[in-house]
Amino acid sequence: MADIKTLSEFIVERQADFPGASGDLSQLLTAFRLAAKIVSREANKAGLMADILGAQGTENVQGEQQQKLDVYANDLFIRMMRTQGAVCAVASEENDDIVHFDNGGKYVVTMDPLDGSSNIDVNVSIGTIFSIYKRISTGAKATLEDFLQPGSEQVAAGYIVYGSSTMLVYTTGHGVNGFTLDPSIGTFCLSHPGMTTPPEGKIYSINEGNFYDFSDGVRNYIDDCKKQKMSARYIGSLVADFHRNLLKGGVYLYPGTAKSPNGKLRLLYEANPLAMIAEQAGGSATNGSMRIMDMKPTELHQRCPLFIGSKAMVEKAMKA
Repeated sequence: MADIKTLSEFIVERQADFPGASGDLSQLLTAFRLAAKIVSREANKAGLMADILGAQGTENVQGEQQQKLDVYANDLFIRMMRTQGAVCAVASEENDDIVHFDNGGKYVVTMDPLDGSSNIDVNVSIGTIFSIYKRISTGAKATLEDFLQPGSEQVAAGYIVYGSSTMLVYTTGHGVNGFTLDPSIGTFCLSHPGMTTPPEGKIYSINEGNFYDFSDGVRNYIDDCKKQKMSARYIGSLVADFHRNLLKGGVYLYPGTAKSPNGKLRLLYEANPLAMIAEQAGGSATNGSMRIMDMKPTELHQRCPLFIGSKAMVEKAMKA
């Protein structure tokens, strides 16, 4: 037990990675830690508490049916961001517009507060994805410009997966580290230091129900995966699929289709933060033609195709 390092201890140690830092970023990461523990607690009640199961009866800006836990998690994370002064504004997948805080904070946050929420009712892993940028505008309030920065400008990114255990994985541009929640003491402990993803893998993750809507190149790549007897693994929760492939080696693909050429996933809330983590772990992330983190966002809820995972597998998918 003496060798266990908590997330709090790790964050304090790593402040040295940022000469001249005021500690605001550390404080912000601590807020995500607390919110994660609360969401984990609520998710684990899903089979017992009917009031957190099922649909809310409303749609988000994406036109997607909001689940009750979607709304709960969104409100919780926004409240946590508001209570400490490091964040001046938040953009969430669940909100039409930017949520402003009148506090003069120097960071903005983008997030998918509950990824894979349609799986809550069937006890499948779900998650939270977040990204942190420095504010670049100078007016009284944060502007759209602060959020429409390329992913290469991210200060930090992370995700939380709520599954058989709850894990928080994040990077500040100095490698990737994972922390598992010990429910007996209510503390995240360092369980996966210096995470790296294998350059090659045996897993491909894609919704093959859309096979005939994919381009010839994507179909050819899937056929090649089958010829190599790779394992098809697709949960339908992006965080869960990404997390498995990060650890074991694999590629996740959500390409565009004739009907939806820009795919389904959001650049700011999903693709950019996971791309930062993938690259910091030795992997790769593209939209099919260019690096995800080189894309210049043009709108808050912009969608993009995503090819992400083990570097050699992503490169091969690009050549198909």
